[in-house]
Amino acid sequence: MRLHLFKRSLLALTMLAAPLAGGAGAQTAERSFSADDLPDIVLLGAVDPALRKAQAIVNGDVITDTDIDHRLALVLAANGGRIDEAERQRLRLQIIRNLIDEKLQLQEASENDIRIPESEITRSFERIAQNFKRTVPQFEAYLAQAGSSASSLKAQIRAEMAWSRVLRRKVEPLVNVGDDEVQAVVDKLNAAKGKDEYHVGEIFLTATTENQQQVLEDAARIVGQVRGGASFVAYARQFSEASTAGLGGDLGWVRAEQLNDALAPVLAGMQPGQVSDPIPVPGGVAIVSLIEKRQVLAADPTLALLSLKQLTIALKPETTEAQARAKVAEIGALTQKMGGCGGVEALAKQVGGDVATNDAIRMKDLPPALQNILGRMSIGEATPAFGSAEEGLRVLVLCGRDDSQVQARAPNFDEIYNQMNEERVGMRARRYLRDLRRDAIVDYR
Repeated sequence: MRLHLFKRSLLALTMLAAPLAGGAGAQTAERSFSADDLPDIVLLGAVDPALRKAQAIVNGDVITDTDIDHRLALVLAANGGRIDEAERQRLRLQIIRNLIDEKLQLQEASENDIRIPESEITRSFERIAQNFKRTVPQFEAYLAQAGSSASSLKAQIRAEMAWSRVLRRKVEPLVNVGDDEVQAVVDKLNAAKGKDEYHVGEIFLTATTENQQQVLEDAARIVGQVRGGASFVAYARQFSEASTAGLGGDLGWVRAEQLNDALAPVLAGMQPGQVSDPIPVPGGVAIVSLIEKRQVLAADPTLALLSLKQLTIALKPETTEAQARAKVAEIGALTQKMGGCGGVEALAKQVGGDVATNDAIRMKDLPPALQNILGRMSIGEATPAFGSAEEGLRVLVLCGRDDSQVQARAPNFDEIYNQMNEERVGMRARRYLRDLRRDAIVDYR
């Protein structure tokens, strides 16, 4: 960085550089100096060895590579760092696009005299910290350790809040949902009693005829990352262009009648915990995650109270995979002949195992894979053996089941109206942001 000096300092430097007067015999006395003798310096700009340069300027607002790095670190932290270098570079490009959109959204909010109080941002930040089971100082330290910062997350919160208020002021008044449309959905739900409904997560990516293939490829990479262990919620927050992005893509409980015709058959063939392949839909590409599944206006099977016995059989440290598989087959054969729950203790003595009992465990508290197995079992039946070399083999035996008598409540008129309204607001919001992008002056550095 160039340093600009006062005139007197420049004069002093010029004198030191000039030839000495007085001829060859002139004597110069060596002298010392102190800090007080140093010239005053005026810096036009901060001196910061960690200064990061601008990567993009959006209508005059700067996005630095620090902004990008901190936002990227948020995604990496949410995914436990399980992202390869190629995906990291694609994420970085997407984050730049997200940050540009956030600048446009904040600028539009400012144009409409919308300001978000710091107190609201602080409260939202505190709620997120609680979700991570940390105090605010602990959460700030966690973000810093991950390579991000509290200010980066708060900037994202501010943009989400500001854009939400822009939509409430500028878009929602233009959206109309007729009472007859809502009543038609209510009638369909009543006719669908006993049919399946789904708790769905969604990621929506806008696409045109020209770029649909590229968007499909981007969506396929997201699916691959999520199936590999990455967080669906984190990807939804950073990538999704649906109105549910701020909720991590959580669409809530929906019936097939409420979904796009392309999505309903896909969800019908999915199991809880699965993520769909990319699905072309009007206006773009969708990815859906099936979180839970139940029947419309029927008792919720996930609320069933189970009575279980757990048989645990330790494995020797030197057990090979082949030996473990043989043991699983042996235990499976024995549990089929043990005579139900009453025979678990005798079988435990026979195979050198331990027995534990739980008479009040909710189906929904079990891992999805076990829910699927236990949901199809009769009293006295046992699950296949599962576990690991370190923890040993385990078998669950179903000793009793009390199904919930509480039926799923039908959504009321207002809830259905709100969902339909949000969908239409979301469509208009995407067009609104598209127009802001078209008019923006973005300078990439």
